[in-house]
Amino acid sequence: MPDTITVRGITAHAHHGVYDWERERGQTFRVDAVLELDTAPAAAGDDLDKTVNYAELAQQLHAVLTGEPVNLLETLAQRLADVCLANPLVDAVEITVHKPEADLGVPKDDVTVAIRRSRR
Repeated sequence: MPDTITVRGITAHAHHGVYDWERERGQTFRVDAVLELDTAPAAAGDDLDKTVNYAELAQQLHAVLTGEPVNLLETLAQRLADVCLANPLVDAVEITVHKPEADLGVPKDDVTVAIRRSRR
């Protein structure tokens, strides 16, 4: 089982969505990222340079959330995964994008899209 670093609940007000009102008003989006990597080298040397700096990663993911709007959560999830996989130490990532304010016309708690991407 791989080692993981998890960052949950990065939140931003953004303007993603298919509908004009989503693009105009915006709404809350959240992202969870679970990174798979080998943390043993970092632990052995107590060396931040041999692992993922999750504070920097959170800033990068937040920038994607608040960046250029997209129509689909699937597209947003892929962009977020690409940011994580840009770090050569990350072997795989699971991204979950939450859109809790999505208007479905019925009561609900949340809408999510989850993807897993790896280097293989």
